[in-house]
Amino acid sequence: MLLPSAGEHMSADQNNHVTFFDTTLRDGEQSPGCSMTTQEKLTMAHALEDLGVDIIEAGFAMASEGDFAAIATITQAVRKPRIASLARAKTEDIEMAARALQFADRARIHIFLASSDLHLEYKLKIGRQEALDLTAESIRLARTHVEDVEFSPEDATRSDRDFLVEMVRIAVDAGATTINMPDTVGYSTPEEYGHMFAEVRARVPAIDAANIVLSAHTHDDLGLAVANSLAAIQNGARQVECTINGIGERAGNASLEEIAAALYVRGDRYGVSTSIKLENLYPTSQVLGQIITFRPSPNKAIVGDNAFAHESGIHQHGMLANPLCYEIMTPTLVGVAKTHLVLGKHSGRAALRHRLEQLGFTLTREELQQTYYRFVALADRKKNIYDQDLIGVVPDHIREKRREPVSELD
Repeated sequence: MLLPSAGEHMSADQNNHVTFFDTTLRDGEQSPGCSMTTQEKLTMAHALEDLGVDIIEAGFAMASEGDFAAIATITQAVRKPRIASLARAKTEDIEMAARALQFADRARIHIFLASSDLHLEYKLKIGRQEALDLTAESIRLARTHVEDVEFSPEDATRSDRDFLVEMVRIAVDAGATTINMPDTVGYSTPEEYGHMFAEVRARVPAIDAANIVLSAHTHDDLGLAVANSLAAIQNGARQVECTINGIGERAGNASLEEIAAALYVRGDRYGVSTSIKLENLYPTSQVLGQIITFRPSPNKAIVGDNAFAHESGIHQHGMLANPLCYEIMTPTLVGVAKTHLVLGKHSGRAALRHRLEQLGFTLTREELQQTYYRFVALADRKKNIYDQDLIGVVPDHIREKRREPVSELD
């Protein structure tokens, strides 16, 4: 059960606006095949700025000279979004992040430290008290460099809840302005993840009293990253950390385009605003696809090649009658030029007639029936049907009456 009090004490601005924290250049880049040069990161950062992203996590300054250079370059060229650098709860990391961010108009240092016993024992080899001490010390140090400090208890969803609450309380007291509770390994379910946010808010009153922003960072190991992020929003999170095309470690991060579209299309359910320019979602996805080694799968929601494509005859007939029959948003809403009616063996006569009319053919009912039988026989043998194939199945006497040549068509 989700706690009913979630969101009751939020300020008007926090209650209505969700901040988009894009980590394509940091967590996304950690995905195999997604490494970017400084210039490629800068190109992507400009695209994210045009998209309306509020915060860009430009990299992990301590990770490499390349990451440091990319962060420093982006801070001088990209001005609208806040620029963040990741840092471990270590003095050298925080100092390096501060140096990389020194030219940013608005800088954020994002500190992370494990909160689960599994990570503390086997990865860091420290106890709970030392982790709490490091939390406070690192945040206080970061606050000497920047006003905006985000803290992430890594592996929050597999952490002892009482200890997680104590770590969050200490982080807030030390000066953290954003608390991110990541589902680091994609383990949680929406109900669990939402409940965690509601419970932590209820047990740490200083979060609401000091207007601390709660943030969701989810991974897609169980295919639940976007659902978990939306559950967090329903329970008080007002920042979501996500990536373009959902790239990221292992199965990826929550997809920015899916969260943004869901918040818009289901505004009746979520009732929040964002700064995302939806019409730039598809173009931004294309920019990333050109930079890294792969593009979204065809069935990827919002930006995949098939997201607005229809082959089924029943669907195509409905689309021709009224697109709302089978599309919950217009393709132009997210920057896709138009819907595609893909002609294949599942297509019906309505779609075939529609495309043939676009190609310059006007057929009688009997002529359409004759052409349709030829088309279905061809489609059973070919995976892809092109306009020249369609012209080939039209009877000769109809082709002679064609209105205009193929070269003049789309």
